[in-house]
Amino acid sequence: MKARAVIAEDEPLLAESLRAELIALWPALDVVAIAGNGEAAVDEALAQRPDVVFLDIRMPGMSGLEAAQAMAEDWPDDTAFPLLVFVTAYDQYALQAFERAAVDYVLKPVQPARLAATVQRLQAALAAKAGASPASELGEVVERLRGLLGPAASGPSAASGVEPLRVVQVGIGNSIHMVPIDDVLFFEAADKYVRVVTAAREHLIRTSLRDLLPRLDVSRFWQIHRGTVVRAEAIASAERDESGRVTLKLQGRPEKLVVSRLYAHRFKAM
Repeated sequence: MKARAVIAEDEPLLAESLRAELIALWPALDVVAIAGNGEAAVDEALAQRPDVVFLDIRMPGMSGLEAAQAMAEDWPDDTAFPLLVFVTAYDQYALQAFERAAVDYVLKPVQPARLAATVQRLQAALAAKAGASPASELGEVVERLRGLLGPAASGPSAASGVEPLRVVQVGIGNSIHMVPIDDVLFFEAADKYVRVVTAAREHLIRTSLRDLLPRLDVSRFWQIHRGTVVRAEAIASAERDESGRVTLKLQGRPEKLVVSRLYAHRFKAM
C-alpha cells in the first residue's frame, strides 16, 4: 500500500532511525518530510497533505498535541486528515493520546516489533477510510482532540485551584499600568508576546498564551482558537456561514474574530 508520511521529531538521530525502520517495514511508504519542531510539523503537514503524521509528544515550543490541534484547525475541508501516531518516552501520555486522538502510539526507544504492529494498524486504517468523506473524518478527529485538550476545548468550567487574574500588569516604559480584567475584550498570541485588547487600547505583555490560560477564569474567558481567548461578555454576536465557520463580532471593536473548528461547538442558540 502506497502512502506518504511526515515525521516530527526534535532529535535528528531518532528521526532518521524512525524513518529507516518505517521504510524497512513499509517499503511503499514515502517519508516526504522530517520536521524538527511542532511549528515545522504543522507547516509540512499542511503543505504536503500526507496520509500519516508521526508526532513526538514533547518538542521545543509547540508540543505534538498542540501541533495536532493546529493541524485540525487549519486543515482544508476537502482533504482527508492524516492518521496520527504519537511518539513518546512517557507511557501516561501515550496511553491518553492513543485512547482519545490517535490511531496508535509508539514508545521511545522504538521497538521494531511494536512499530511493525503500528504499521499494520495504519495500513488497515488507510484501507478502511478509502472513499470516506473528508469532512466527516475531520469532524471525528476534532471531537477526539477536544477530549484530549480538556476543559479549554470542551467549554467553560470552574477554574481549578488558581486565583483568577483580576488585573493585567502592562509595562510601558518605566511604568506599570494596571488593566482591569473586566476591560479586556480578548487576548491574542503574538510571537513571544500576548496582545491584550480593550475597547480603547492594545497592549503587549511578555508572556505566552499557554502560561496565561491557567490564570484566567474559564467560565468568563473562552478559547476560540489556539492563539485567541475572548471574554464571553464582550461577544456581541456569533455568525455562522454556509461552510459552518463561526465569526464573532465584539462590543466596542471593529474587527471580527474567527472561531476554529475545535471551539465552534460553543456557539449554539439556546
